[in-house]
Amino acid sequence: MTAAQIICAQGGTRIAPYYLPLADEVEVFRAAYEARLPVLLKGPTGCGKTRFIEHMAWHLCADMSDAAEGPLITISCHEDLTATDLVGRYLLQGDTTVWTDGPLTRAVRTGALCYLDEVVEARKDTTVVIHSLTDHRRLLPIDKTNELLPAHPDFLLIISYNPGYQSVLKDLKPSTRQRFVSLEFGYPKPEQEAAIIAHETGIDPIHAEKIAVIGERVRNLCEHGFEEGVSTRLLIYTAALINRGIAPRRAAHAAIVTAVSDDATVQEAIAHIVDVVLP
Repeated sequence: MTAAQIICAQGGTRIAPYYLPLADEVEVFRAAYEARLPVLLKGPTGCGKTRFIEHMAWHLCADMSDAAEGPLITISCHEDLTATDLVGRYLLQGDTTVWTDGPLTRAVRTGALCYLDEVVEARKDTTVVIHSLTDHRRLLPIDKTNELLPAHPDFLLIISYNPGYQSVLKDLKPSTRQRFVSLEFGYPKPEQEAAIIAHETGIDPIHAEKIAVIGERVRNLCEHGFEEGVSTRLLIYTAALINRGIAPRRAAHAAIVTAVSDDATVQEAIAHIVDVVLP
């Protein structure tokens, strides 16, 4: 079964999910939504792609006419995800079988934003089902009910993946990639990342700046064979531990050094950075 998360900001008093724009991604996404152009987000793990979508869904909520389930349905893709998981299935209820919409079908019917997170993790035959939703047709074929479902006027499809992490065997086919407007995400500059860390955790600006510097220096190790870097998410975890009374070096060791790699050489290099920045 899919892991579907529904986020609703309608009728509530929630504040908008915090997101610090790094370029013009907010304006481009809004324009894509207004034109109902499907959107592809590309970027490394933990750089803010999902938070960006939650932020935009909150702000676009007022533009959506009647998205009954809320403006955003997020589906975490994995290797066992099937087209049936997305579209729906017949379930036994008593002596009869009843059709139950999957999360993609619910989004198409109600006019929600549907976000397929890490789409390349899904089976190759699964992504084919979205093709007819990403061009002028905006249709979802439901073979099991013999239905050709037109997308609600407010519906928009968004997918994401990490091109630096994926192997050749797990990459988007050109036939899929070229159906989307593409937004590229990267890690923030140190001053921007420090602002994000401080906002998310309430940590003091000095520690926020030091943690951001650690992030920048660890990512520079990519030039020396360390491929992944460290996510903004892990830097926030570090600050959160410090705020709970954990010594800064210990917090960085738990949330960064041992979290990003099991390679002893890489861990040693990162620990050295931590020791220099957090004396």
